[in-house]
Amino acid sequence: MRRIPFNFPHKASRELEYLSEVLQSRRLSAGGKFTRACEAWLEAATGAPRVLLTTSCTAALEMAAMLLGLGPGDEIIMPSFTFPSTANAFVLRGATPVFVDIRSDTLCIDEAAIENAISARTRAIVPMHYGGVGSDMTGIMQTAKTHGLKVIEDAAQALCARHHGRPLGSFGDISAFSFHESKNVVCGEGGALLINDPDYVERAEIIRDKGTDRQKFISGQVDKYTWVDIGSSYGPSELLSAFLLAQLEEAESSTIRRRIAWNRYHEMLEDLEQAGNLRRPSIPPSVEHNAHIYYVVMPTSEQRRLAIAKLGEPGISAMFHYAPLHATAAGRRFGRVSGSLAKTEDIARRLIRLPIYADISAEDQESVVRVLKGL
Repeated sequence: MRRIPFNFPHKASRELEYLSEVLQSRRLSAGGKFTRACEAWLEAATGAPRVLLTTSCTAALEMAAMLLGLGPGDEIIMPSFTFPSTANAFVLRGATPVFVDIRSDTLCIDEAAIENAISARTRAIVPMHYGGVGSDMTGIMQTAKTHGLKVIEDAAQALCARHHGRPLGSFGDISAFSFHESKNVVCGEGGALLINDPDYVERAEIIRDKGTDRQKFISGQVDKYTWVDIGSSYGPSELLSAFLLAQLEEAESSTIRRRIAWNRYHEMLEDLEQAGNLRRPSIPPSVEHNAHIYYVVMPTSEQRRLAIAKLGEPGISAMFHYAPLHATAAGRRFGRVSGSLAKTEDIARRLIRLPIYADISAEDQESVVRVLKGL
């Protein structure tokens, strides 16, 4: 059996053409033609009034924390079952992550747990859309409105996914996407900040441009640009943007191919779930996911260890996922827990992610399932 990688980035048709155009133009730094084209594509796809490309989703989340003016004494509610960047972006500003449990069906933040986590110090809610499956944004936005809180969507995994027909990333005041090599649409490293509240647009441009009013200079509003606020170098090079535009142009078609592969796993594993050998993902009818992850939950942590080992023997790469943030050294140091996180801890011990990407073959998926059936 040939090796089956866990992830294999999709190759679109025009990356080399666009990269060649950038090299010939000799305009390599941030803010050029391809950056603007990517931002326009994302604005059209999500309905966001303004999108700013960034060097990573982490950078976009850091910008979000700056835009909200977060600092010491402020609290931000988020799931513990997420990547460290979700918390780090706010810890860097001195704020405190408050970790809550996840839902057992979507593995996203449990909207019912948010209410009890709210304190006088709470400033924002940060739902993370696990595997391109939407959090319950309807309930979350209502809770935020009731308590006067901001919502920042960590939509790192959620491009081309929807909740009640509306694009993920379009609900919160601010949202962040990732184009890391491991995502559905990639440029190696990259991200985007979606600004759904127009009041944040001008300051977001300043923060991305190293704290300067460079955009006003470019638009002719000032005769020179100067340092006016905090900020950093968050803009990606034109090379990254050119590669990304080729990927975005095929985002919907590659997502369809991923969904076909996702559905194939789902059908082939049904009898194993019925036999009690594993649990498949459960997707609410309100969700149109993007097939970013296909996971199974094994009955015990030992059975997960055995499954990963057995899959690895013929060269199949399968992965566990997050160590819950509240249980890490940094999580204990910088954050706090609200309520029971039993579902988070249980899922983290038993979940396996199977290989999935736009170009995976039916034969390779059958090989994966064959090993699982042989356990």
